[in-house]
Amino acid sequence: MTDKGILVEVAYGKLDEQVILEVEGASGMTVREAIESSGVLEQFPEIDPDSVKVGIFGKLTKQDTVLNSGDRVEIYRPLIADPKEARKKRAAEGKVMRKGGGDQS
Repeated sequence: MTDKGILVEVAYGKLDEQVILEVEGASGMTVREAIESSGVLEQFPEIDPDSVKVGIFGKLTKQDTVLNSGDRVEIYRPLIADPKEARKKRAAEGKVMRKGGGDQS
C-alpha cells in the first residue's frame, strides 16, 4: 500500500455464510467504490448495489461517504420480520425482554 492509499474491510453476512473482504484503494475512496472493488457483488448476486443499506462500524451511512483507513463497511440485509410484530409475538408468548435485547424466560 502506498502512502496515499487506504485499507478497509467490506463485510456481508447471511444466516449461513459471512465474509469480510479487505480492500485496498486510493485516499478518497467511497463506500460504493469499496463495495464494487471488494468482489462481494459477484460473490453474492442478491445484493442490489443501488438500494442496499450500508454502514460503517454499525452506523448507517450513505454510499458516497469517503472512507478512512481501517473502516469496516457493512452491507445490511433486509429484515426478515417486522420488529413490531416480533415484539408482539414475544409478548403473546409471555416472554420478557431484558435491557440490551436478550430474551428472559
